[in-house]
Amino acid sequence: MEKYIPLIKDLAADDRPRERAMKHGVKSLSDAELLAILFGTGLKGKSVIELSKEILDDNEGHLSRLSRITIQDFMKRYKGIGAAKAISVLSALELGNRAAADAVLSENDKISDSTRAAAIMRTQLGGLPHEEFWIMMLNRANHIIKKICVARGGISATVVDVKIILKAAIENYTSSMILFHNHPSGNLTPSPQDDNLTRKICKGASAVDIRVLDHIIITDASHYSYQDNGRMPVIEAY
Repeated sequence: MEKYIPLIKDLAADDRPRERAMKHGVKSLSDAELLAILFGTGLKGKSVIELSKEILDDNEGHLSRLSRITIQDFMKRYKGIGAAKAISVLSALELGNRAAADAVLSENDKISDSTRAAAIMRTQLGGLPHEEFWIMMLNRANHIIKKICVARGGISATVVDVKIILKAAIENYTSSMILFHNHPSGNLTPSPQDDNLTRKICKGASAVDIRVLDHIIITDASHYSYQDNGRMPVIEAY
């Protein structure tokens, strides 16, 4: 006997995601129901609710894992889902990530410690499967001027050109800056390469009268601050 797949229209009114959202608000919906609204329709022989639950189960219920998948991998992994649906879901997840970071603090706020700086940069670096190196440029009052990615690499390393960092800092009239990169492995321990790069950047920045306040390593769950751990290099003035 062919398995009966209930459609959204066959559900009781209070069980339909859109109707429940209208009546009780979107916060009342489960993750699967929120995904179902984004997908809009299911696949042949599979309701949109069932499709959403299967995708969540495939990621052990973690939306953060789902947000790391590329559009191409999303379509490849979940057969029958086209580009439009994949883009809709991943865009919504990215929007949620940005909203969460925005709720932590405004980028116009003064950067006073590593926790505040890491909270902002987790939007860019959290959940990435590869390493990236960013700089946050600050004015004299430690307000953010700009954040830029200066290098993207592989799973365990990335190549950073110090000249690119200094050029960007000078062009944006930077008084000080904070360095950031992520460790996709989740390991917070700085490597010898991290130490050497930090020293090179600090030395170069000192030559153009720009202070490097910190180098922060980001993982999904936490962060490591060179400054907080007394690891920032001491560079003699020129």
